[in-house]
Amino acid sequence: MTDNLATTDVSADVRAEPESPEPESSARLLVAPADGTPEVESTTQQIAATITALRAGTGPLAVDAERAHGFRYTQRAYLLQLRRAGAGTHLIDPTAFDGTPALAELGTALADTEWIIHAASQDLPCLSEVGMAPARLFDTELAARLLNYPRVALGTMLEELLDVRLLKEHSAADWSTRPLPAEWLTYAALDVELLVELRDILAEQLVAAGKDEWAAEEFAALAAGAGTLAEPRADPWRRTSGIHRVRTRRGLAYVAELWQIRDEIARETDRAPSKILPDVAIAELAAVERPDRTTIYRIAGFQRRQARRYLPEWTAGLQRVSALGESELPPMHIPSPGPPQPRLWVTKDPVAAKRLTRVREVLTTLAAEHEVPTENLLTPDYVRRLAWSPPDPLSAEAVDAALAELGARPWQRRLTVPRLSEALVD
Repeated sequence: MTDNLATTDVSADVRAEPESPEPESSARLLVAPADGTPEVESTTQQIAATITALRAGTGPLAVDAERAHGFRYTQRAYLLQLRRAGAGTHLIDPTAFDGTPALAELGTALADTEWIIHAASQDLPCLSEVGMAPARLFDTELAARLLNYPRVALGTMLEELLDVRLLKEHSAADWSTRPLPAEWLTYAALDVELLVELRDILAEQLVAAGKDEWAAEEFAALAAGAGTLAEPRADPWRRTSGIHRVRTRRGLAYVAELWQIRDEIARETDRAPSKILPDVAIAELAAVERPDRTTIYRIAGFQRRQARRYLPEWTAGLQRVSALGESELPPMHIPSPGPPQPRLWVTKDPVAAKRLTRVREVLTTLAAEHEVPTENLLTPDYVRRLAWSPPDPLSAEAVDAALAELGARPWQRRLTVPRLSEALVD
């Protein structure tokens, strides 16, 4: 499970100290669900029975989903885990219900129940894809961040707060595998076994810290955006690893062409693009002035079995790029819709660079005062946009309105606007 929040772009030269071996944990190792590992449900009759059971349960609903990141092209769910007091744990194969309304009916039946998800932004898209979206939720990872826990992985939180340890050896497994091994199913069931208990402890801590309203606003925003698709990136091929080695516009055209070919193959075969051809191979080829079929044979990434199968496609792509005129080549850089990278501010706009420094100092101080990570106090992208182009005329009301338009929550604005308004004054 991953974090959906942007990370700060402040770089620091941090020298790693030699790590001493961690003492063996005294936490109890949880190796099996209390009620045993349930069978995987794959029929509409089973889903109907699950709806009845879960609706008869009490309290919030623990939810998790397993994908096949790094193995498949899509980010669809390949296993759903649901648990509710009085109803037990249910494991569902969502691929068995493609083209049917069964999971949407399940989602509708449970929509008004509070859902507990760890790192909700990771699971909400694939849940929404099958017709399941909560009206209310509690994100245990985000709650832990607001409480300023230094490490917020599910296993870490369970160990710290419930003195229970989970084995995570299947976290990166290919969940599109069928049939799923029994030990994987046990692992999946344990991921929701104690979510309700974890939620209750974190909820109490949020109240004690006076941060429950902050969490409520964050959770409401997550639920409201559950079915919203992310905007597609312009020129996604520009994010190819190693593209910094490509120094010419024609080289970029090779990257774009090979990336697109790979993407089409990956989509058609439902395989992760990296399984077809690694980024490093594309960048290595594009760095050659006039690559050809011989160049392909010299690059290790193209010699993988999967890549060799598509040699005609790679070769045809090289020929198409070679035939392009200068006016048809992509530009070396495209204008960014937002501010430039902060490292460029000193030369592009020294006044804005000083503003950004002041604003960051204010946020660092506020984050320490309120014991919350800086990136949770205010999204770094909002900080950059505000510092680069503050409201004119400048006032606390204008800063508040600007942050609201960007998407900052009311609690974030209440804490930051007074001091940010002062820091933005040149």
